[in-house]
Amino acid sequence: MPRSFSARLLAWYAREGRHDLPWQTDRSPYRTWVSETMLQQTQVETVIPYFERFTRKFPTPAALASASLDEVLGYWAGLGYYARARNLHRAAREVCERFDGALPQRYEELVALPGIGRSTAGAILALCFGQPFPILDGNVKRVLARHANVKGWPGKAAVARRLWVLSEERLPPERGKRIGAYTQAIMDLGSMVCTRMQPRCDECPVSADCKARIAGCIAECPGRRPRRSKPERSTVMLIVTYGDRVLLRKRPASGVWGGLLCPPEIERADDASGWCRHRLGREAEVTCWDGLVHEFTHFKLHISPVAVELRHIPRQVREGDDLVWCKMPLADGVGVPAPVRKLLARLEQTRTNSRGDPQWRVPSIA
Repeated sequence: MPRSFSARLLAWYAREGRHDLPWQTDRSPYRTWVSETMLQQTQVETVIPYFERFTRKFPTPAALASASLDEVLGYWAGLGYYARARNLHRAAREVCERFDGALPQRYEELVALPGIGRSTAGAILALCFGQPFPILDGNVKRVLARHANVKGWPGKAAVARRLWVLSEERLPPERGKRIGAYTQAIMDLGSMVCTRMQPRCDECPVSADCKARIAGCIAECPGRRPRRSKPERSTVMLIVTYGDRVLLRKRPASGVWGGLLCPPEIERADDASGWCRHRLGREAEVTCWDGLVHEFTHFKLHISPVAVELRHIPRQVREGDDLVWCKMPLADGVGVPAPVRKLLARLEQTRTNSRGDPQWRVPSIA
């Protein structure tokens, strides 16, 4: 009879687990919270540079709370799912107002904070305080579903309830550091061994009694989200430049890319010249670029970029309304979503000569 699930996992983690991730080497409740939030729907390798940059700029809840939302979004830009950053900012302010700048150690108080759900709260309490709380992130769902042969999509309430029961049942009887090590171990196992595609069952410490492996149905556990065709939307983005400046619009605080800077949008590329005459009071040279597609969780966005170069200083728009002139290349901390950053990189490329020197003219737009 194999040793307990947790004992085998802890022994494997001591030998094979990850012990030097940035949020592990200087563990704190705040750094754990930030890392767990960033790791939601995002791979570790992607998160690491964002985490290091974010925590250098905002090393404590107080530093995060005192920053503007624009600044926070700027340091999150490119990581996606921007509601996570907005919730972090809101929660940091609550932590400072209600808990003197330190994350609470009670589960009920943690889950009451914006953006902290049951799994994130459990991770903070287990990893930082050694409290016996289960977690259920994407990697853990996969490990538990396969080990117990739980079929069905975890997004369904009944499947999620079963996985939560399994997660709690498998906690080690010890408390303190063993709980934290076990929590990291089960996340590592899902990330490193029990992967979605081509799991390495021969390296798994709990494969001996893995019911999905024994039944030959690993690929069926956990079940996939029911396939639905994504609705498709389209927009035209105007890449308006004058000298070394590009014109961007701050989006509303809620909704897609809330609070970030994006190019102005219109419905038809043919309207670009008219938009410039109406909004900027100038004629412009217009060039249509190849489009790009950006996929969100719930829809697919087709972007048609139109480069618009003004020959004379705009008459009507200075730094007012919802439009702002930004100097190129953008400074660190300017929050733009990933597809817009790609468009601006393309813009910089078009302004570079054969020697690799930028060809920006620098008139004043004061």
